[in-house]
Amino acid sequence: MSITSKWASKKQRTLEILILLKRLYPDATCTLNYDTTLQLLVATILSAQCTDERVNQVTPALFARFPDAPSLAGADREELENLIRSTGFYRNKAKNIQGACQKIVAEYGGEVPQQMQELIKLPGVARKTANVVLAHGFGIIAGVTVDTHVKRLSRRLGLTEKENPIPIEKDLMRLVPQPDWENWSIRLIYHGRAVCKARSPNCSACKLSSLCPAAEIT
Repeated sequence: MSITSKWASKKQRTLEILILLKRLYPDATCTLNYDTTLQLLVATILSAQCTDERVNQVTPALFARFPDAPSLAGADREELENLIRSTGFYRNKAKNIQGACQKIVAEYGGEVPQQMQELIKLPGVARKTANVVLAHGFGIIAGVTVDTHVKRLSRRLGLTEKENPIPIEKDLMRLVPQPDWENWSIRLIYHGRAVCKARSPNCSACKLSSLCPAAEIT
């Protein structure tokens, strides 16, 4: 089979997986709580190596104290660290949040930029965070968000052999229709949390098993 034929076959299987995911998780959406795009950016930075549930427990007090970019840019670092401590890696996250907000105030008039190339210049913001902010903050579908769930499931499903997020994202952008790039990620995240877990995937209960080369059904 030629490389072109292999990709065509993989793309068809991806579309079948996408149809099933939409049926399984019709109401899947971003589970971070926020009122503004700036708050979405901050919450997404906090979600690195932390659950959305934990972030949502932290952000009400954080945003009540520092609701926007100017207030976060001028925040007392120790106070900021204490407010986000339970999300883990709090010193680095506080540094990045404050640095990003200072840059947003200085260069973008206090408003989160709407371009990928500008977002990834902000401290603590790589393509994963930028994709979330663009999709849910501005309705701009610029790429596929690749977190640990998306990486694990995409590899198990045989849609990529890559190890790093950017090459994985490129493979998925080639396979998934652009309007579905972000909801593909969200639905894979839901499925990864519920069924296809890292240590003990429940293949016997998985509705994707017939399309998954890694499925182990007894």
